[in-house]
Amino acid sequence: MTSTIGRVLRDRNAGLYLGAVVVSGFGTSALWLVSGIWVKELTGSDGLAALCQFALWAPTLIGPLLGTLADRTRRRPLLVAVNLALGALLLSLFTVDTAGRLWILFAVLVVYGAGGVVTDAAEAALVATAVDKELLGDFNGLRMSANEGMKLVAPLAGAGLFAAYGGPEVALLDAMTFVLAAGMFAMLRVREAVPVREKASLRDRTAEGVRYLWGHGRLRPLVVAGGLTMLTSGISGATLYAVVEGLGHAPSYAGAMYVVQGTGSVAVGVTSGTLLRRLGARRFGAAGIVLTGVSLVLTAVPNDAAVLAGSFANGVGLPCALIAGLTAVQRETPDALVGRVAATANTLMFAPTAIGIAAGAALVESVDIRVLLPVLAGVRLLIAVPLLRPEALATSRRPSA
Repeated sequence: MTSTIGRVLRDRNAGLYLGAVVVSGFGTSALWLVSGIWVKELTGSDGLAALCQFALWAPTLIGPLLGTLADRTRRRPLLVAVNLALGALLLSLFTVDTAGRLWILFAVLVVYGAGGVVTDAAEAALVATAVDKELLGDFNGLRMSANEGMKLVAPLAGAGLFAAYGGPEVALLDAMTFVLAAGMFAMLRVREAVPVREKASLRDRTAEGVRYLWGHGRLRPLVVAGGLTMLTSGISGATLYAVVEGLGHAPSYAGAMYVVQGTGSVAVGVTSGTLLRRLGARRFGAAGIVLTGVSLVLTAVPNDAAVLAGSFANGVGLPCALIAGLTAVQRETPDALVGRVAATANTLMFAPTAIGIAAGAALVESVDIRVLLPVLAGVRLLIAVPLLRPEALATSRRPSA
């Protein structure tokens, strides 16, 4: 494991890419929290504050369409341009000083989210070209660790900066991280051929990526399992404060649970490459999903140690299905299609989270969490079953693209 991680970190392109992820991830995580605080302070509305997260997530719903843009041009210049554009866009938030100007913040967040979908697709495609395919699992795991690590420290830093100076200064910090990330992407040494201009319409090109993913006997089960797992994650996530209340703690105790979960995600990210090689993508993803089922059983126990153990297990398990799905997409997809296929996979895996949160918000009001969480655990075990089926049987049922 140490040798393969060392190979990834010694690779100049991989190091620059991970540096860009860390830098931009810090700014994004800071703004993610601060945008809600900013809206709450100006309006006093919990609903409007929560709408910030929806604004960031909404563009994921058209991920396949946005991902097509990443296949229309060379990926490195696209990453540089989008990061610089988002950095400039964030400066408009200096005009947001009253509730009447919050529309500017929401508009920026929607564009911000759309830019994130495009860059995620371009990054997935560029990495598949720049990094040895045998190291993609290690690389994606380290990327996950970097992202989760930033989520542990950046929100606190952003909240502190907001308290001291205000929202525009946090936006300026985020803008600076985008400029730094653009510089790192510009320094990547990759040879990219100019994509052939297709005569097909944007709709047809988008559909081509969707058909490829859905018709691929190895990719479809991984992506579907990841999406269903994230759907149940949204439902279980809505029970967070009910769990905290059941333990007899103040709502702030949720912060400790987030930290423990993030620590688990960082840990599995470092080991994911080795586990992928030993288990294969299907069993690696299935093992992670099963572990998240165990985590829900632990979380249903009204005991601090059990709940924290469940948070850690959830943090370890959830990334497994996502890493397995993304790595398989990068390995199995032709270069000309990687951007739109990766964006389609991200939409199918992450968009269900929003649906799950909405469903969980309704269920937590009417169903005892000591019943709801074990039921969700059983559902997750069922989600893992298709991935444990022999791959030869699964691929033999592959539909035509």
